[in-house]
Amino acid sequence: MPARVDEILAEARAALPARPGAADLPALVERGALIVDIRPVEQRQRDGELAGAVVVDRNVLEWRLDPTSPDRIPEASGTDREIVLVCNEGYASSLAAATLQRLGLHRATDLDGGYQSVLAHRLR
Repeated sequence: MPARVDEILAEARAALPARPGAADLPALVERGALIVDIRPVEQRQRDGELAGAVVVDRNVLEWRLDPTSPDRIPEASGTDREIVLVCNEGYASSLAAATLQRLGLHRATDLDGGYQSVLAHRLR
C-alpha cells in the first residue's frame, strides 16, 4: 500500500501542466518562463546554482509568487506567467507547484527530476 504522501504527490502531478525536463530549460528561459529554484541554501552550495533561476526559499514561495501579495517579487507579474519550480529531485517542487495552481497560477509546474536531472543532463 503506497504512503499517503505518494498519493498526494500523484494527485498534485496529475493536475500540473506537462513537467519539462532538464533539456527543456534553455527553451523555457528563451520564451520567458520564470524558473524558480526552491532548494535550500545547503543544496545550492553543495551542488551549484541554477543559471537563470530566481532563488525563492520554499517557506515563503507562495507570498513571493502570488501576484496579489504585497510581498511578491517583481517577476510575479500575473497569473499567466509560466513558472517552473526546481527542487533537488522533483518531489517538493511538484507539491509546491500544485499549491501555486491553487493560488491561480495556472501555468505553474515543476522540473521533472529537479536539479539532479540538470546535473545528470550535463554529464551526457
